[in-house]
Amino acid sequence: METSAEKTEQFSQKLCDILNYGALNTAMGIGYASGAFEALATFDEPALCESIALQGGLDDRYLQEWLGVMVTGGIVEVIEEDGDEFYFLPKEYVPLLTRSGGNANLGVYTQEIPLLTKCGLNEIVSGMETGEGVGYEQYQPFYAFMEELANAKHEQVLVDTFLPSVQNGAIVERLKQGIRVCDIGCADGLVLHLMAKEYPNSTFVGFDIAEASVQKAQERAEVLGLKNVQFMVQDAGTEAVEAEQFDYIMAFDSIHDQTRPFEALKNIQMMLKQGGVFSMVDIAASSSVAQNKDHPMGAFLYTVSLMHCMAVGLVDNGMGLGMMWGKEQALALCSVAGFSSTEVHDIPEDGFNSHYLCHK
Repeated sequence: METSAEKTEQFSQKLCDILNYGALNTAMGIGYASGAFEALATFDEPALCESIALQGGLDDRYLQEWLGVMVTGGIVEVIEEDGDEFYFLPKEYVPLLTRSGGNANLGVYTQEIPLLTKCGLNEIVSGMETGEGVGYEQYQPFYAFMEELANAKHEQVLVDTFLPSVQNGAIVERLKQGIRVCDIGCADGLVLHLMAKEYPNSTFVGFDIAEASVQKAQERAEVLGLKNVQFMVQDAGTEAVEAEQFDYIMAFDSIHDQTRPFEALKNIQMMLKQGGVFSMVDIAASSSVAQNKDHPMGAFLYTVSLMHCMAVGLVDNGMGLGMMWGKEQALALCSVAGFSSTEVHDIPEDGFNSHYLCHK
């Protein structure tokens, strides 16, 4: 049995690890955003700091200090030879830290917590006392980052992988024939741009509460010459909607951010035609903190939720559902919202999310 002193010593070491890894995440985010990892990845042999800086168009003094973090953090290897230090990024790490890794790339996520801290730290600290939410306007740099991240993912997997997995390909056949589709929380519209181009016989409508995003989406559609898609400023959770107007509705990681998520789900059910389906893509987790205790990225996801998803969901006395609302609560809300059944599927090439396929 552990003594009190042993437990204290272990926790003290854990705190040191937390401080080191928290600092390491910040520095890795800087390295990713600045292109330092990409520069390192071009070298097949250990290289001097000056050579890496030249390759990446970086300042060698800043890079030297950054490399100090990477070496002590166990990310980059260093070899000392004749008084010079040569740095090397192991080739096994490259796909995990650079854009070349595609879906394997985890390095991009190192930017997330630093960005959220910059956008809303003071407001979150205040909210811990007041319970007040934090408005979307506080998070513009974060949204720009998330749009870029989501768009890269959609371009890779939406048409070729995700849609063919829906109803074992049945939705693709319907899209080819011609149906009406809506994307809730469409952001800058890339999902519908891709689908409108791929399925010209179908018509597409995007809803988002951000006027600037809707304008950007519509302008891009015009540039692409897409006549079968339109975008609207619409809050699916608080505004009246027309019943039975869509055959297929989608929401990619947007329901948990709603201030009125239950009302949004009810409106989505209402907007679906009889026989229609709703694809809700959201974080794969349990509604129970205890059940999420061993989630491999639980602390990260709960932090993102604390710093953004829950906070924006509390605006105007909203529900504040949060990113980690989980499978049990999602299924319960979908049932009460009126869907006849909801299936939960894994998503090909996506370990973060589940696909809730809701039927009417």
